[in-house]
Amino acid sequence: MKVIALTVQNKQMTKLNPLKTVFGFDHFRSGQEEIVKAITEGQNVLAIMPTGAGKSLCFQLPAILREGVTVVISPLIALMRDQVRALQELGVSAGAITSGNTQEEIDSVWESLEKKKLKLLYIAPERLAAGSALGMLRRIGVSLIAVDEAHCVSQWGHDFRPDYLRIGELRKALDVPIAAFTATADKETQAEIVSKLFDGVKHTKFLQGFDRPNIHLTFVSKDQPRKQILNFAKARQGQSGIIYCGTRAKTETLARALSDVGCLACHYHGGMEAEDRRIVEARFQREDGLIVVATVAFGMGVDKPDVRWIAHADLPKSIEAYYQEIGRGGRDGAPAETLTLFGTDDIRLRRSQIDEGLAPYDRKFADHARLNALLGLAEAHICRRSTLLEYFGETCTVCNNCDLCDKPPELFDGTELVQMALSAILRTGEWYGVGHLIDILRGNLTDKIKQRGHEELPTFGVGKEYSKAQWQVIFRQMMGYDLIRPDPERHGGLRITDGARLLLKGESKIQLRADTASGKTEHDPIVKSLVSEENAPLLSSLKAQRRALAEQQKVPAYIVFTDKTLIEMAEIRPVTLDEMASVSGVGSKKLERYGRQFLKVITGEEVSVHPVRRKLAGRPEADIFDRLILAQRLLERGKFQTEKPLSCSTATLRNIAKSRPNSLEQLSRVTGMNSTRVKRFGLKFMEILANS
Repeated sequence: MKVIALTVQNKQMTKLNPLKTVFGFDHFRSGQEEIVKAITEGQNVLAIMPTGAGKSLCFQLPAILREGVTVVISPLIALMRDQVRALQELGVSAGAITSGNTQEEIDSVWESLEKKKLKLLYIAPERLAAGSALGMLRRIGVSLIAVDEAHCVSQWGHDFRPDYLRIGELRKALDVPIAAFTATADKETQAEIVSKLFDGVKHTKFLQGFDRPNIHLTFVSKDQPRKQILNFAKARQGQSGIIYCGTRAKTETLARALSDVGCLACHYHGGMEAEDRRIVEARFQREDGLIVVATVAFGMGVDKPDVRWIAHADLPKSIEAYYQEIGRGGRDGAPAETLTLFGTDDIRLRRSQIDEGLAPYDRKFADHARLNALLGLAEAHICRRSTLLEYFGETCTVCNNCDLCDKPPELFDGTELVQMALSAILRTGEWYGVGHLIDILRGNLTDKIKQRGHEELPTFGVGKEYSKAQWQVIFRQMMGYDLIRPDPERHGGLRITDGARLLLKGESKIQLRADTASGKTEHDPIVKSLVSEENAPLLSSLKAQRRALAEQQKVPAYIVFTDKTLIEMAEIRPVTLDEMASVSGVGSKKLERYGRQFLKVITGEEVSVHPVRRKLAGRPEADIFDRLILAQRLLERGKFQTEKPLSCSTATLRNIAKSRPNSLEQLSRVTGMNSTRVKRFGLKFMEILANS
């Protein structure tokens, strides 16, 4: 397989590569370069990358660099359409064959494939079941298979699709390398992917870090939760956001409440008709500032890069689920915010969901431990990011981008209180839940306590100065420390862990949060500004221009430019096309199409540039072209301004700038450079080229 040379210097792509010219990026994101290099060289690759890490570029760039067609197997029609649209906007030939295509669209894709015009073909896994698919793929010259959301091959992966199992067979039949991508990193899923896709074939695994430093993390104890969510959303009105709820009914009532206070909101859940869900998905992609209130059904395939905030109206089911769901914000790398509400009812619901499931005992006990890990994150004392990353086996210094770094919580020595609670658990044989244990600690003489004689325990009434709500928070923090876990076989009775025994023996101490223990965790809905106050009006104007262009073309706003690109424009305020080309996310195609319109917004003036010069903007030859133009003007009537006017066409000057001849003889072979022009301009042009 012939591959176009990949030259990387100081983590920048050279002019021979499309990282800058096509995608508009000067640098790779962390981890991308190694993956791109491996895939471009034809290696089989399994890449486990966090949501928003730029995995699409990791197969799109090699597809451009390699000869032949790259087949991208993706699970969702909407996701495929968006990626194809975005690639076409960048000037990359891409198409999709899905059940959502019209026959005319399918015929057009086939025709482009037959004429060798497509570089990327997106296809749903179900298409692989068709008998004609393999013959077609053999005929078009497939050079690479890329598998998006590769965890779908796993029985443990969500949204399992049996047709994904045919991908391994396809790889064998076509005898081409395969690159699989997923954000799911547990060992079981990895093993299943390797078994089903690679089947013993040598491959390279890339495991990227989990850190998403642009996402601000906040947890708040529930206190009038509807008001908390409404305040948070209303303060961010005009920004796209997702609110996750624990029930379908809640998505509908909360969406109505948001609409009543003037927010643009709609609901989404698995009980809706398929067409209604598609309408919401399409609106979310295209409309700026839309809030979707959803269950976890609104998940995989959400590829909108400019989601500025994620809120959880209810506690997620696990720390893994939390990580995936907040990962749908800030995928463009620009700042994003999160808010997660949690309370006693949430924990009770999640515990019951685990206990009522059909999983074996060991799995249920492990699920309770995972929920404890999420509670540990909710009740954390130090930087939340370091707590989150520690769970995934990574380390992190203080992030300065979470609520605990913004305002460290007040702590107190809770050793004695925790010892009281642990003693009550042990003296009752580890058979009882939180409610009964709190009654014992507070000295409430209930019928249940009388029946079991628990009023005779030494721990009866030892914690009566604390309220029921305060004890609930103390037990919740104990779960966050993984000192206690509900036992499914004992119907939720609490059992202590080894770590708790050290506390009971007095061999360790524990600190608790005073704020959550008192219920005082209300946070003002402060909005973190994307730009400085000085640049905010310009950013708004740039967004308005983007929206107008997107509506005109009937595409999502981020297809024109992402928020991150507009933020950089507002900050550096380019005044020429060359300066605009230096903005991250502005490739040559977008520069040519939109550059002048956005410059007009920034400068307030219409920018007039010759089309030939416009196409060179941001490239090394642009400076050479400008100097050739100037030299030509100075010599238009000869060295002493006495000769007949003579000039070169802009096309000729462009060809000289791009080809860079190193002698007068080579210069004379450039189209448009006859002997007269070489005599008039040759020496000066060669001087310019020699100094470039």
